[in-house]
Amino acid sequence: MNYIELVFTLITEEDFHQDLLISTLGEIGFDTFEETDFGFKAYIASVKFNQEELDAKLSEYRSFFSFSYEVNLIPQKNWNEVWESNFSPIEIKDQVYVRANFHPEKPTFKYEIVIDPKMAFGTGHHQTTAMIMEYLLETDVTDKKILDMGCGTGILAILASKLGAKDLVAIDHDEVCFDSTIENSQLNHIKNIKALCGSKEAIPNDQYDVILANINRNILIDQMESYAKVLKTDGLIFFSGFYEDPDLEIMNEEARKYGLKYINHKKKDNWVAAKFVK
Repeated sequence: MNYIELVFTLITEEDFHQDLLISTLGEIGFDTFEETDFGFKAYIASVKFNQEELDAKLSEYRSFFSFSYEVNLIPQKNWNEVWESNFSPIEIKDQVYVRANFHPEKPTFKYEIVIDPKMAFGTGHHQTTAMIMEYLLETDVTDKKILDMGCGTGILAILASKLGAKDLVAIDHDEVCFDSTIENSQLNHIKNIKALCGSKEAIPNDQYDVILANINRNILIDQMESYAKVLKTDGLIFFSGFYEDPDLEIMNEEARKYGLKYINHKKKDNWVAAKFVK
């Protein structure tokens, strides 16, 4: 499979302008992003790339701030080279060390996660993934049953397993993410994650103590009723993939319809992760 790389250059002093573009691209299938000195790069499988849809989405912002982009085709054989040159290890709360298999180990960290990202979203570099990981570190998931929606590389489910979760189901509609979750579970010697390829219709008819849903606002709203049906009473759900203003209040209003109560939220560069309880 080949990939499309968009290289964006922004002429603006407002950081949230870049976040707006990234969020919009995420809504139309772009799932991997890399910051640069003058903007960012965005990636999508070439079979999913729609130039007309992209132009329609970006036209909404051209009157507000200046940006340009170029389109590059990246053959499958070059993808690993792209990631190896750009993927650097990260640290979460001095407890979790996330690295690729070509990085050296750091045994001083309590938890180490090895990720072979390929084209799957979720290496811990994006603010939304990092904030959900922080929430997991603050939550007792010992012997809990967990559902990870939009699992990407499987990094959140892998961390939850390392933190003591008993049973985990990780779901993503993208076959690349499905395969990546299986591979990364094996890399980390995790045997209690069940990976499924699909969307809300793939959620098993079961009850979960904790749900992790790091996708985007529109999909979260569309799937929220499905989440609420399988979340145990007093169970926790962590949402991410949206902004503080105006998205958080919209999410809160929708959550109340299904008996989900807002507890608190984290914020990084206007991105938000929010904690709710049923």
